[in-house]
Amino acid sequence: MTRTTVESKTKTAIIGFDQPFCVIGERINPTGRKVLAAELEQDDFSRVEADAIAQVAAGATVLDVNSGAVFSNKMAEDPRYADNNFVEPMLMPQLIKVVQSVVDVPLCIDSSVPGALEAGLEACEGRPLLNSVTGEEERLELVLPLVKKYNVPVVAISNDDTGISEDPEVRFAVAKKIVERAADFGIPAHDIVVDPLVMPIGAMSTAGLQVFTLVRRLRDELGVNTTCGASNISFGLPNRHGINNAFLPMAMACGMTSAIMNPIALPVGPTKIAEKRAQVEAAGIVLPPDMDDEAFCQMFGLGSTKPTAGKEMEAIRAANFLTDNDPSGADWIKFNRLPGAAEGGAGGRRAGGRRRRA
Repeated sequence: MTRTTVESKTKTAIIGFDQPFCVIGERINPTGRKVLAAELEQDDFSRVEADAIAQVAAGATVLDVNSGAVFSNKMAEDPRYADNNFVEPMLMPQLIKVVQSVVDVPLCIDSSVPGALEAGLEACEGRPLLNSVTGEEERLELVLPLVKKYNVPVVAISNDDTGISEDPEVRFAVAKKIVERAADFGIPAHDIVVDPLVMPIGAMSTAGLQVFTLVRRLRDELGVNTTCGASNISFGLPNRHGINNAFLPMAMACGMTSAIMNPIALPVGPTKIAEKRAQVEAAGIVLPPDMDDEAFCQMFGLGSTKPTAGKEMEAIRAANFLTDNDPSGADWIKFNRLPGAAEGGAGGRRAGGRRRRA
């Protein structure tokens, strides 16, 4: 049975067909997050710390650390700050050290810059997952020696020098090529985690079917674990959580063993709370004067003012239970237990129901 092992200083996460689905938290990534990128430029890592803690609390077993940033405000003093190849090898070890100082879970070192990958490998405790290698010849020659040198598993993305193909046969062939080239370096198949590339279902109606077919072939013919950017499937569509919640268990049933994703339901902001309060007042509902925002959000189904586990995590835990990767449903029960349930049961009742009369 294929098992990919990643480790922190004291913890181990195993990616495998007979293991609970591995959630790789994606939020430590300045690409597309302007506020985070600006903070990192000012050496402010407080958001990184908060994101690391919140993702682990929500159920992530591995954290992806992406250093994809350029520092525009520093370009005046040194134009090299506009170049990822200059910024990322400096930033990556800083990010890793900050994350390791607040949580103890295995990491996934994520960059397109080989220098940043190696800097991350040198800074990281344990046995991280390296993200990533592609089928491009230059990338294979740069990244696979690092994988071998540091004895780490690697994410293999199914595109090559011709780009990303819409043909699933081509993407499978690229994955097979990477596995074979890795073997030439002495890297076993169980240390290759293939990303078959999820296309947006809104742009390609067969995207879901393609991924399910590819994942089955990767499991059955190459014997490798798989991952994906889970939210890609719902890009540009309404109610993305609804699509993601269906996609993940279906992919898991086909053999997908991990995903790079956001495990958190983001906090409800003050604007949304104010709008809902106005609606409630307009409907003539009188609320207790001391009701705080958290209680209000819970009462009216808005979510929470704090980061919590997202709906996708609920779907994954249910699928783990249904595939017998959550023995006796222990994790499912723990996840759904209400506060105080251990003392008095749901709704504050004591276990055992009503007392019988003497």
